[in-house]
Amino acid sequence: MMLLKRLLLSLTVVSVFTACAQTTFTALEQQQISIETPGLFDKSDAFTVDFGLLRPTDYSYPLPVSTQAEHKSDNNVEMITRKGDAVKAMFAGHVRLARSHPQFGNVIVIRHDNGLETVYGRNAQNLVKVGDRVKAGQTIAIVGGDGSRYYCEFTMMVNGRRINPSIILSLKSHRLLQQTVMFKREGFNISLTVVDPDPWLNNEKDLAEGTTPGEVDPFGGSNKFAIDFSVLDASEWCYPLPGAKVISNYGRRGGRGHTGVDLKTKPADDIFAAFDGVVKMAKPYSGYGNCIVIRHPNGLETLYSHNKKNLVKVGDRVKAGQKIALTGQTGRATTPHLHFECRVGGRPFDPFIIWDHSTHSLRFDVFTFHKNGSVSRGGKVVGSVSKKSSKSKSKYRRSKKRK
Repeated sequence: MMLLKRLLLSLTVVSVFTACAQTTFTALEQQQISIETPGLFDKSDAFTVDFGLLRPTDYSYPLPVSTQAEHKSDNNVEMITRKGDAVKAMFAGHVRLARSHPQFGNVIVIRHDNGLETVYGRNAQNLVKVGDRVKAGQTIAIVGGDGSRYYCEFTMMVNGRRINPSIILSLKSHRLLQQTVMFKREGFNISLTVVDPDPWLNNEKDLAEGTTPGEVDPFGGSNKFAIDFSVLDASEWCYPLPGAKVISNYGRRGGRGHTGVDLKTKPADDIFAAFDGVVKMAKPYSGYGNCIVIRHPNGLETLYSHNKKNLVKVGDRVKAGQKIALTGQTGRATTPHLHFECRVGGRPFDPFIIWDHSTHSLRFDVFTFHKNGSVSRGGKVVGSVSKKSSKSKSKYRRSKKRK
């Protein structure tokens, strides 16, 4: 259902792309910063852009090394940086305007394929001309300023109306917010509505370095949520360490709780992401050593630790089966191995509930996670989610052993 929804949204955007794919511009379009986009609202009074569908190469913060951004009046943003910095195109598109302007100095306006326009002012030097096709991340200007400070005066527009950039991107982290936004024409104004916000991906505090695993409630006000692994194809899941053997199970060990399963192959072996997701943490973390936490759209988090080397960073979007780290012995570890955890809302549960370690495969079934901590399959409880640390092995494992 979500895939169909995203497909319909993307089809809506395609019509916008077609309307905005101009390569030539009128004299007024080349002179006026704020001017309506021909054909943008011909078919409808609203269009949507799903920014979550963009690849990393489809977006660039205008000043990637900017140290500060100040939100001014009329939705202008001063992105402060250093002398000689390069100004980058935010998305792909065509240069509509590149000239000296009495208010913005040397300024560039790019009309993007997605229907938006971006304005880059106060440049020391413009490096593109009207009609040029630019890619996201392409250098379009050298930063200028007012003589004492070096900054880019940046704003975003839809149909000639300035919009708040903070709805589209984070001025603090420089990240594009992974959400679907509807742009609606209301008379002379443009309203913005976040259609399908993804709180799993847009919480800056939660994505920041130093955040501990967890802190998110995937239940969304309900007492339970289900994950149907039976609908996944081979490209949508991956055993994190193919060929591994289990050297330590989930549960009590040495007088303390073991909140994951230890998997061993050989030193510096490849570790893979279990599902698609976003890297929430990638850093040395207490006894875990080099640790990675990935947040998945299905409501789970997975943790990979004791790594020799982490190959991804916070905020990276990863695919199932993507190599993210190498097995190691960092933190509290007596041998090179992978400590692997599965979590719900920051609380671990036995990975054996959803993974078959003997065949290195996912259990293709529907699992329901209840707010009281139980995990069920087919209406029967097969395990539980720990409150803090695991105090016993899962009921599911014990039932398997009795067979």
